[in-house]
Amino acid sequence: MRLDRFLTQQTRESGKAVRQWLLAGRVQVNEQVCRDGSLQVEPMQKISLDERVLQDQAARYYMLHKPQGVVSATVDEKHETVLDLMPPALRADLHIAGRLDLNTTGLMLITNDGRWSRKVTQPETRIPKVYLVETEDKIEAEYADVFRRGIYFAYEDLTTLPAQLEILSDHRAKLTLYEGRYHQVKRMFGFFDNKVIGLHRERIGALEIDAQLNAGDYRSLTNNEVKLFL
Repeated sequence: MRLDRFLTQQTRESGKAVRQWLLAGRVQVNEQVCRDGSLQVEPMQKISLDERVLQDQAARYYMLHKPQGVVSATVDEKHETVLDLMPPALRADLHIAGRLDLNTTGLMLITNDGRWSRKVTQPETRIPKVYLVETEDKIEAEYADVFRRGIYFAYEDLTTLPAQLEILSDHRAKLTLYEGRYHQVKRMFGFFDNKVIGLHRERIGALEIDAQLNAGDYRSLTNNEVKLFL
């Protein structure tokens, strides 16, 4: 919404009055005088008229170490959710930026900034996500070539994007994906009839999970960490 229209709706004053406020420098956006009525108002901006605050919703960003058995949802009738791991006072306007399966552990991002979370999750950005994978059977060298070429998923009638596999040991590997299909990692290893018995997301883009966070713990992101996805 344009700033001048926002001011009209919030104050119930005329467009003429709003234009006069803007010209007089009485309107502030993020504590800076703004005279441009065509400026697009964002949900996380602080907007003031003189000393009167019309909008002030501070953006909040968290990383959380998801444990097994906790669902990636804001509300669930059967299971504990990732938001249940945070104090009730923080939960009201938060949502998750990307999901993990019930038994997958690792890095989750939680915020109240919808624009930021869309940049993290929208497929067009192809932000790499790195997983540590443990399998029931031996991981053979041929897996890497197949993952690099992509695997056809008949249910969606699509071929997965090229993925990188680094074999760490007979039963452990590091997998980098650039998309997030339904149970994608398990289905990719399922192509070789090799069951995934452990899955942990350690990184999204350039952001790694804090090694000091135990399962179920969370912390605020630093300004530099937030900027990784701007």
